[in-house]
Amino acid sequence: MSVPGSFAVLRVLWLLSVFGTVLPLDGGMLFPRESTSREVKELNGLWDFRADGSPNRNEGFEKAWYKRRVVQGLYVSLFHRIPLSIHGNSKKKSGQSLWRWLSDCFKTVTQFSHALNVSWVNGEKVTEHEGGHLPFEAEISSLIRKEPTKPCRITIAVNNTLTLETLPPGTIQYMNDRTRYPDGFFVQNIYFDFFNYAGIHRPVLLYTTPKVYVDDIIVETNFMDNTGLVRYKVSVQGAATATLKVTLMDKDGHCVASSNTPSGVLKVVDVKLWWPYLMHENPGYLYSMEVRQHTSTYEDVYTLPVGIRTVNVTKTQFLINNKPFYFHGVNKHEDSDIRGKGLDCHYPYAEEILQMCDRHGIVVIDECPGVGIKDIRSFGNASLSHHLVVMDELVRRDKNHPSVVMWSVANEPASEMPPAEFYFKTLIKHTKALDHTRPVTYITDSNYARDKGAPFVDVVCVNSYFSWYHDPGHLEVIPIQLNAQFENWYGKYKKPIIQSEYGADALPGLHMDPPMMFTEEYQNALLQSYHDVFDQKRKQYVIGELIWNFADFMTAQAIHRVVGNKKGIFTRQRQPKAAAFILRRRYWRLANETGRLPPWTKYPCSL
Repeated sequence: MSVPGSFAVLRVLWLLSVFGTVLPLDGGMLFPRESTSREVKELNGLWDFRADGSPNRNEGFEKAWYKRRVVQGLYVSLFHRIPLSIHGNSKKKSGQSLWRWLSDCFKTVTQFSHALNVSWVNGEKVTEHEGGHLPFEAEISSLIRKEPTKPCRITIAVNNTLTLETLPPGTIQYMNDRTRYPDGFFVQNIYFDFFNYAGIHRPVLLYTTPKVYVDDIIVETNFMDNTGLVRYKVSVQGAATATLKVTLMDKDGHCVASSNTPSGVLKVVDVKLWWPYLMHENPGYLYSMEVRQHTSTYEDVYTLPVGIRTVNVTKTQFLINNKPFYFHGVNKHEDSDIRGKGLDCHYPYAEEILQMCDRHGIVVIDECPGVGIKDIRSFGNASLSHHLVVMDELVRRDKNHPSVVMWSVANEPASEMPPAEFYFKTLIKHTKALDHTRPVTYITDSNYARDKGAPFVDVVCVNSYFSWYHDPGHLEVIPIQLNAQFENWYGKYKKPIIQSEYGADALPGLHMDPPMMFTEEYQNALLQSYHDVFDQKRKQYVIGELIWNFADFMTAQAIHRVVGNKKGIFTRQRQPKAAAFILRRRYWRLANETGRLPPWTKYPCSL
């Protein structure tokens, strides 16, 4: 990477999932893109790796491992691929909590992600961060220029320990009975059903900007008749004043609107709206907003993809571009062999996944890692303060993605507890203040009459597992219980409802007739029973159905899990179970009923 003298500012962008001290947000978090003024270098690959297995788990700090390569000696010479999860590739599958140290060297300098993270460059601390899955960055220009001809070393210490105040929360339980447990034995208790991986799960990038640069862009879109409206605001860092040129271009590179002000409204004649896949002949249409900033000395260019669309909610419908939209898809919360979490887990999805969704018209409910808030102590002020910062970071990162149509602030919290009312009222109000263009929800599995946060959401999202966790084996109760669920929730709140989770575990290749639990036949029968009720209620106020899950995934070891959760319609190796074909037929039928499909997308079979 060439660095043009004093004109470049070097930043390491940590796109990992990491925990540390909460710091106030300052500035934007635009995705690193190359341009005539910016360079991006990936620092992915094999990093030195060392786990701190000392009794107090603190040897790395006490002996300042960050001042040298973390790998030293024959028996600790390990390497780890980035991005990748750590636990999934070791013999220790317990999800144990400890510090893991990783380092990498590069010659001219870059984004990270985990639970607790502390980062150093050439032995000097540059940042720390608390909160998983969301990016943070540090400017490292001064450190690089101290010795510009020598290689530079990044060291990162990551820790996946969960406490009552982290997201997700958890507790550490020490086992002090020496007749049963060895000295220092402890267990990380979790309140969610997926594996508590450690590692750097997102890319690590080095990128440059000029000293005066475009720091953030905020875009809000609307349309009137055939005219698109793009309201924008550009923030510049490094100078009190700067000259700006904002140009909006179509897919062919033709200018459709332009401006010379840092904020304003661009009007697009004969606008091409952003539509979901199978809702329009031309889904996922993206314009390009080029922001060109220059002073007498510096110039910066940044290009942002822009999809023009609107989102609204009524008592019975979810509207995209004023047309009813029915959510039908999958919860894609899973991992895979070797790499663990990688780039495709939610809480929330990686930016690269959202960019793909933007391009292809795939609709996303963007959810923060607020899963498993079950302990009443996790509704305290410290937890709430951290949760507010996490939503700040999520909205800051994803606010310009047209594929993101709704924010979710939590998943299956104990929302019937008395403190939940103030907690979710505050959290949802804060999220709406950050972004008034999208509805806000959280995913509930609480009783409709006792849910303290439901009055504040825009859409009710309900998880239920009738004939699985409740009345296991009795498929005949699904029509009664699912109908009652919908009628109770809508009767009390008069808000549209999404069935945000439903499903059953199925071991691939296990068959039995009549259907028995854990067989593919039982999974099929359960899905079909749910679908029959959905078809009745989607004509009224049910606006979506999301299967749990896209693929099987790893969980903590437990007597009710056989090497992970098997509710996927695909195996962990992405091979289809029988349920995948049922879901494909159903989703094509829904698309043929409600969509505007070009001829080549018509499902080939009669439905």
